[in-house]
Amino acid sequence: MADTVQFDLVSPERLLASVAAREVSIPGAEGNLTAMADHAPLITTLRPGIVRVSGPEGDKEYVVTGGFAEISGSSISVLAEQAVAREDMTQDAYKAMVNAATDKLAHAQETFVNEPGPVDEAAKLLSDMVAIGDHIGLSAN
Repeated sequence: MADTVQFDLVSPERLLASVAAREVSIPGAEGNLTAMADHAPLITTLRPGIVRVSGPEGDKEYVVTGGFAEISGSSISVLAEQAVAREDMTQDAYKAMVNAATDKLAHAQETFVNEPGPVDEAAKLLSDMVAIGDHIGLSAN
């Protein structure tokens, strides 16, 4: 069994990480999962949360707002809608993410008056964003 797996994290703006990792914790849409070398192949959607990477160079965290993860035995690729290294996350950047989620909820409530599905999804997005702030010590206010 290999000790490490190639991990790549890409957002629309740039490549945030390309490192060897022992394990990667991913906020999957169906629940959190941890991927390691020789993991069964899997593609999953992401919910807003924290991607944690542990490897020979140490541990690193990234805030993601959604996207996809593709896992194979030899690599893990996360394609994030938006991603920020935890140490680079500022109060202003976090507040902008929460404001975007709040706007999305308001738009869904106006557009889908009698359709709970899209409104529930937007409300869940906002709830997840607030939970991220609680976890990393930032406030949505």
